[in-house]
Amino acid sequence: MAGQADHTVGIDTSGDHATFTFPDNFNVAVPFIDRHLDEGRADKVAIRMAPGAKPGETVTFGQLAERVNRTGNALLTLGIKPGERMLMVVKDCPEWFYLFWGAIKAGIIPVPINTLLSPKVYTFMLEDSGCSALFYSEVFAETVEPAIEAAEPGPSHIHLSDGKEGALADLIENASPELKPAPAKATDDCFWLYSSGSTGTPKGAVHSHRDQVQTSVGYGVEAMKIDEHDVTFSAAKLFFAYGLGIANSFPLWTGSEVIL
Repeated sequence: MAGQADHTVGIDTSGDHATFTFPDNFNVAVPFIDRHLDEGRADKVAIRMAPGAKPGETVTFGQLAERVNRTGNALLTLGIKPGERMLMVVKDCPEWFYLFWGAIKAGIIPVPINTLLSPKVYTFMLEDSGCSALFYSEVFAETVEPAIEAAEPGPSHIHLSDGKEGALADLIENASPELKPAPAKATDDCFWLYSSGSTGTPKGAVHSHRDQVQTSVGYGVEAMKIDEHDVTFSAAKLFFAYGLGIANSFPLWTGSEVIL
């Protein structure tokens, strides 16, 4: 793959299954976000909003990379430290991408969670994850804010991803558009996803930096045959594992467009 040399992935697809070789220093935000600038996609649309709250809004790969950098810098400026968890109760929108990938590039561990849960479950996740930060969409305030009040301890940093003054757009306005990827190994913790809780209390599943590469190649490219010219839409939301692939990692890996 093209991109920064110390983040290049070796992929061998000559056998029945793809095999991967990862460098000692591998932050997955580089091949999923930064690589597209090196490969000439800065002006290509990465994200397009379907009719709704932001009908027709588009984000190019160049804009995405800049906003990911600004978000990562803003998170670090807030005092969120690499290795700490950041919960996201955020609707499917460009801000979801800025937070998820900005955190990863800065070494912070994002935890996107189901936006349809009860305050009681949110309180459990706030406490169980030991998160230091929480971002949530204003539309979910009625269920998220009671959970914050009940959590012991609660996160130190609580912010809206959209809406009122002081939300993400304000936080990143003056943040630097340049961000060096935090050092990481392919097997280091990258993000969490919580299980549905259908068999008991939801459980936080820890995913490493290499995981999105392997699923994108093994399923997105080899099984689904997604390439740069495709446009994808997922009925499953981004907080679901399937939606995370179809509407996030697969299009970002292949340089294709996603509709939210």
